[in-house]
Amino acid sequence: MWVCSMWLRPFSIACLAGIYNVMHDKNIKAGRITKSMTFSQKVWALTARVPRGKVTTYGEIARKLGCRGARAVGNAMNRNPYAPVVPCHRVVGKDGALTGFSDGLARKNRMLLAEGIVLKGQQVDMRKSFMRL
Repeated sequence: MWVCSMWLRPFSIACLAGIYNVMHDKNIKAGRITKSMTFSQKVWALTARVPRGKVTTYGEIARKLGCRGARAVGNAMNRNPYAPVVPCHRVVGKDGALTGFSDGLARKNRMLLAEGIVLKGQQVDMRKSFMRL
């Protein structure tokens, strides 16, 4: 009996960890935040709420999470494993500047234009496209 339970225990923990991650994945993609999420997971969940044709800022995401760390939000966006479902290209600088995109700013520009975002040079027209979270 002891050998059997020792053999099953790691398997059970692995299964529970897998279920836990699947639940986080579903919540992140649906834009839902749970208490057990890491800071990065919360950032990704908030980003998933930004619809096509709208943008938000790193600072707005930080504000919504109750912190002032816009750079920390940017670091989380840089590690976004859910793109394009979690649209990190829809997050811009506070003045609408296209900043920090792992595939390059030219691609971010093209993606935003394809979604109908109005750009003035390398900046989003925030009056028309900004979304408060």
